[in-house]
Amino acid sequence: MLHRRGLISKLNIWRFSTAIRCRIDDEGDWAYSSEWWGTESDGHSIFRSTSEKGNGVVSVLAYPSSRPSEASWPETERWLEQRYAEVRPGYEQRERFRILGYQWRALRFNEDTRQSAVKVMAAYKESEPSSICLMQQPHCLAVPYLKSMVSVGLVTLACCNYDLHTAVHGKRQMHILCIGHGGGSLPLFLASKIRGAIVHIVEIDPLVISASIQAMGFPAFSLVTSSGSRALSKPDIIDDVVWKGIHERLYLHESDAEKFVLEKNNVYDIVFIDAYDGDDIFPHKLWDPHSPFLKALSKRLHPKHGTVVVNLHSDSDVTDPDGTISYFYQQIPLMGKHVSKVGYAYREVLVGNKNNGLGFVVSVPWVCNSSLVVCKGFGLRGRHCNREMVLNSLISKCIEVDHVLNFPFSCLDYIKRGFTLID
Repeated sequence: MLHRRGLISKLNIWRFSTAIRCRIDDEGDWAYSSEWWGTESDGHSIFRSTSEKGNGVVSVLAYPSSRPSEASWPETERWLEQRYAEVRPGYEQRERFRILGYQWRALRFNEDTRQSAVKVMAAYKESEPSSICLMQQPHCLAVPYLKSMVSVGLVTLACCNYDLHTAVHGKRQMHILCIGHGGGSLPLFLASKIRGAIVHIVEIDPLVISASIQAMGFPAFSLVTSSGSRALSKPDIIDDVVWKGIHERLYLHESDAEKFVLEKNNVYDIVFIDAYDGDDIFPHKLWDPHSPFLKALSKRLHPKHGTVVVNLHSDSDVTDPDGTISYFYQQIPLMGKHVSKVGYAYREVLVGNKNNGLGFVVSVPWVCNSSLVVCKGFGLRGRHCNREMVLNSLISKCIEVDHVLNFPFSCLDYIKRGFTLID
């Protein structure tokens, strides 16, 4: 979930767009935010229901996307046909696909709060024109805070001497936990970019899960039952065509985050937390230093390189009933009360007195969000290094991470901004 600075002009059309714009490698670049930020009257509502888990009215609105242009659709159609032939070897009849178009689809809570935005492709088989499949575009992260979380998280993990190269190429598994699902763009991006990624996603609201699968093109095969088995015994043929194994490395759990980390014994290399509710509040139990959640989360992190990344609203305020950490505000005044409280709690519980563990915060461009990072095994001795040493170590890893992962954006753009060390 994000907070926005400034205003963007409205769009008055909702149909699939075929407009051609200047080529930009990053389809989720902030320059396109006017296409998915619009009001309810601008978009076409395709999903709407009332949550029983505190998220109010959950809705998905569709907006036209200017990219990719219609000129590139035949290439994607051929790609789908080739993939179908791979899934159905020996099948004599060649299946033809047609692209209907691309849309931005925005998930909202309580009519206004933008929880997430994704880009979706709609296509169908010529032999079954009434059967339309939706594919969320896995390479596209629309909102800046997600790019910030990915950048600072993976660069920090690399600084903890974790071999990203082998995980990216599928030669080792990277165990990832995402707390808070939204439209699913973050776990889908990670699973598509890192072939060794095994991604578990925890979402408390079944309505959000339904919205992401039914209206936002997230793989249905990812859904897991309370017993831990797949909700679907096997993926649909079209899922195999579209995802080619990515969906088999995604595990979407309907569960409370605290309950999940307390009951599961999985050990994760990296954890991403983005868990705001319908009132735009980061639940207290997910950052309370005395809560069972943080203590259990510490046990779920790899002891040598375990890293946690948390999305925070930097301009929010959180009540402090006992006033126990006001001293910490004096140490990090630039971070604000909300980020300081959460940062202090995560740093103390997850790292404690470990000499090589540390925490830091960076601000996110364009929006009023911050990314909090805490890791257990940074390459430097965390309690004896200063801001410049840590920042320089992160910057030195950015080029390596950019090269290995081939992101459509530069990690460096999300590392330096407002960097503040927690110590």
